[in-house]
Amino acid sequence: MLAVAVLAAGKGTRMKSSLPKVLQPLAGATLVERVLACCNRLQPEKRLLIVGHQADKVEQQLSHLEGLEFVLQQPQNGTGHAVQQLLPALEGFDGELLVLNGDVPLLRPATIEQLLNTHRSTGADVTVLTACLADPTGYGRVFADQQGRVSAIVEHRDCNEQQRLNSLTNAGIYCFNWRSLEKVLPLLDSDNDQGELYLTDTVAMLPLAVHHEVADPAEVNGINDRRQLAQCESLLQQRLRDHWMKEGVTFIDPSSCTLSEDCKFGLDVVIEPQTHLRGHCQIGSGCQIGPGSLLINADLGERVTVLHSVIREAKIGDDVAIGPFAHLRPGSELADHCRIGNFVEVKASQIGEGSKVNHLSYIGDAELGRDVNVGAGTITANYDGKNKHRTVIGDGSKTGANSVLVAPIVLGSNVTVGAGSTLTKNVSDGSLAISRAKQMIKEGWSALKNTQD
Repeated sequence: MLAVAVLAAGKGTRMKSSLPKVLQPLAGATLVERVLACCNRLQPEKRLLIVGHQADKVEQQLSHLEGLEFVLQQPQNGTGHAVQQLLPALEGFDGELLVLNGDVPLLRPATIEQLLNTHRSTGADVTVLTACLADPTGYGRVFADQQGRVSAIVEHRDCNEQQRLNSLTNAGIYCFNWRSLEKVLPLLDSDNDQGELYLTDTVAMLPLAVHHEVADPAEVNGINDRRQLAQCESLLQQRLRDHWMKEGVTFIDPSSCTLSEDCKFGLDVVIEPQTHLRGHCQIGSGCQIGPGSLLINADLGERVTVLHSVIREAKIGDDVAIGPFAHLRPGSELADHCRIGNFVEVKASQIGEGSKVNHLSYIGDAELGRDVNVGAGTITANYDGKNKHRTVIGDGSKTGANSVLVAPIVLGSNVTVGAGSTLTKNVSDGSLAISRAKQMIKEGWSALKNTQD
């Protein structure tokens, strides 16, 4: 049996944030969600999150995660004290306890599996994940023999000068035999520089402690401040881009683009510079996105082009052209072969196959049929000050420049709307609708005005 416990009780004061450190976002997910996700494929029998600082906020944020148990550490008196809080929760448990840190979000699932395999193959009471760092300043040092047996772990502040020359560091991640650990947890004391109970002290108390060195030390980068958060974001983004470039996606300027782990791409997708994808984005084969575009939870078909535009929670068909400077808001659905052009905003609207909204228009709460042509400056006036209303435009209809369609309104098929019209009544199929003031011309106006001046 396997239990996973994540330490997430700390204040994170160096983040200088009203948000708990473990809830800071990293590539679209919180730090602690990333830590929990890295061990999902191990299918542990128990998942426990040790909370303390702003515990209510952490529990609320993670309430959607099924099977996650919250354990309160109050006050926060060190990592050993945190794990002591598991004694009631794991009473009668007979298996392995994997201890992770809520602020170490770059661990790969394969690394966790290797740590677990080392623990099981050696029969150790505890297996410590270690990293050999060029600059180990600030990290606890692990002292081990050539067979990998660990004799002690000493925190940096408690090391003497000779001990600080050791570059093998503690990553703060452990796999314990729970039966062995529960016997020594009550024996911890706070005789150290910080006056806290250290989980590391249990290593020297257990009969057999070994270590497993991580291949990529960047995986165990911890986050204590905004600078380290930015460094981890950069590393994670590079991982994601490298993965998708291997899968056939082209990034013209990779370092200028960001994406989330929930993005999926087809073949021969081109991502232009300064393009960012957030949330669950599905990008079909042959798409060209950017430059200068932002997509959030967007679903794009094949061969879609997006130029200098924003797409949020919208669904796009095949062979659609968007931009430049278009904004597709939540609930927008575009069928195949549509065109959304310069400075066009679409919100909660369905636009039929082959329809075009090319210039300077707002289409909100509307339903457009096939092959509709929306003239420059057309507005669907959907809001009456209290409620939103819908506009329906039938197949093959055309609106002239600077038309206003005051919803609720229905335009039939093959309707033509004269330029400058404001329509408030339904229009039947095949009609011409014109609503504008009569043009007046006053001859000699300039001469008369000059005389009066």
